[in-house]
Amino acid sequence: MNRDKPREMILKGISGSPGICIGKAYVVDREGVNIIERYPVSEAMVPQETDRFKNAVAKAKKEHARIIQALDKDVSETLNILETHMALFKDKMLYGKTIETIQKERINAEWALRKVARQVKLMFQQVDDQYLKSRVNDIVQVSDKIMSYLLGARDIKIADINKRVIIVAHDLSPADASQIQLELIKGFVTDRGGKDSHTGIVAKSLKIPSVFGLARATASINNDDILIVDGSSGIIIINPDEDTLFKYEERLARFEAYRADIERDSHLPAVTRDGVALNLMANIELVEEVVSAKDNGAAGIGLFRTEFLYLDLERFPTEEELLVKYKELVELMNPEPVTIRTLDINGDKFNPYIDPVEEANPSLGLRAVRFCLENKDIFVTQIKAILRAAAFGNIKLLIPMISCMEEIIAVKAVINQAVLALEQDDKIFNKDIALGIMIEVPSAVLMADELAKQVDFFSIGTNDLIQYSMAIDRRNRRVAHLYQALNPAVLKMIKMVFAAAEKNNIELVMCGEMAGDPINIPVLLGFGLKNLSMNPASIPVIKKMIRGMDFQKAQSFAQKVLTFSTVQEITRFTQEEYKEILPYKEMEE
Repeated sequence: MNRDKPREMILKGISGSPGICIGKAYVVDREGVNIIERYPVSEAMVPQETDRFKNAVAKAKKEHARIIQALDKDVSETLNILETHMALFKDKMLYGKTIETIQKERINAEWALRKVARQVKLMFQQVDDQYLKSRVNDIVQVSDKIMSYLLGARDIKIADINKRVIIVAHDLSPADASQIQLELIKGFVTDRGGKDSHTGIVAKSLKIPSVFGLARATASINNDDILIVDGSSGIIIINPDEDTLFKYEERLARFEAYRADIERDSHLPAVTRDGVALNLMANIELVEEVVSAKDNGAAGIGLFRTEFLYLDLERFPTEEELLVKYKELVELMNPEPVTIRTLDINGDKFNPYIDPVEEANPSLGLRAVRFCLENKDIFVTQIKAILRAAAFGNIKLLIPMISCMEEIIAVKAVINQAVLALEQDDKIFNKDIALGIMIEVPSAVLMADELAKQVDFFSIGTNDLIQYSMAIDRRNRRVAHLYQALNPAVLKMIKMVFAAAEKNNIELVMCGEMAGDPINIPVLLGFGLKNLSMNPASIPVIKKMIRGMDFQKAQSFAQKVLTFSTVQEITRFTQEEYKEILPYKEMEE
């Protein structure tokens, strides 16, 4: 026995991009970026300090432009993300505020930049939406790049790596990730980041395994350590023993065969063996994600979250700014439908450009449609932009968090107000678009039959529906295990919503995360749901599963499921009945 051999260690993080890779670690870092001192600057030296900051921004921006220019123009999704970062170099929240801080507080550029970046980070982290919260990574990565030039620190040169390795880093920006040479880099892991970050989007587009949010990867891993990266389950194994290595080599072979099979058939429709067709659509937050939606065979955009543009500015966007984004989106997807959800955010999270409102429980407070109805000028502006964009393609309008009849009546009044304003301004628009509401609180489930008479479609948001129904904060580790989509209470509510939609002859869509998890598909199909919207990368997997199912059998299966009283019984029954077609068997022990 070799006593000098390091012991196997497992770290748990967040799945960035699915897949498995095995190889040697290559640890990269930005030396010195975190070593920052604060010192005062005399009034006479303030202009010089401001120029020093501007020069660092210019150098960082120039390097970023070189990366974009060198990038293969076919990877348009990555290009769009990098161009977003290019804009952030001169963003008012970062660039303008840093200069203002240097001048007002008379402090050095490094400290001013760090202070501003932390303020922005705190603002984004207060947002409930996990995707929007993860956008803070973009600001942090751009500020780190500028900081490296202020400090003269040695920067990561991903493009210069000439070994067949797995990258280990504290963080990687989309620009870093875009320089990865696929023939050399097997995968990457980071201390920072999350699944919804821009770096995650790039990782998925490159189709290389990645795990984020490991916290101590760079502290635990040395160069040339053997790593196993399991991007599907979000774990890494450092210096695996022989049994573990053998097991994962087998899993890797199965996964690669499985992915080749999925990709080969991704263009095929989602039709069951007995001829029932389903519409599988994509949930997206950025226009650049349209590429991923199309590549994965989406039949439209089932949910476009609109919050990011509001958080990206230090003011509310204008009607014209919103129109540009919505018009670009709908034209890219035309003739497929695009469902645009109106603003779903807490009023107190708009600090610093709106008076903050302290709320003990923001999830139960002035959020989503409640905020919009209290700020009708903001709401009307967004509705007008959506109606104008609808003149250029197939748009549906979706209102979040409707909890009572009074709210949808008030929303329709605001829509009429927007229509009247557009007519008075002689603008080109389309008022004849489908109006839908999110079903994501128990009161909406109970009132579904009445609400259905007011709208053209329902969209079930399972993320919040489960949370509110089960009284669970899904971010709380101590109760998160109770957050289960296959809970019998949740299934009965979905069944109730389906019955109300069917009775009133309106369309029903499910856009929550439940729709993209294969274990849930048999019961959803059995209930009769035929419109599902999910993360774009999930679409080919769900498509393949549906093609192996029988609609009639699923209906009988769903009736049986409703007789069970625990999640465990339902899960076991599903796994037994559909063990031959449930995906990821290649990942099993």
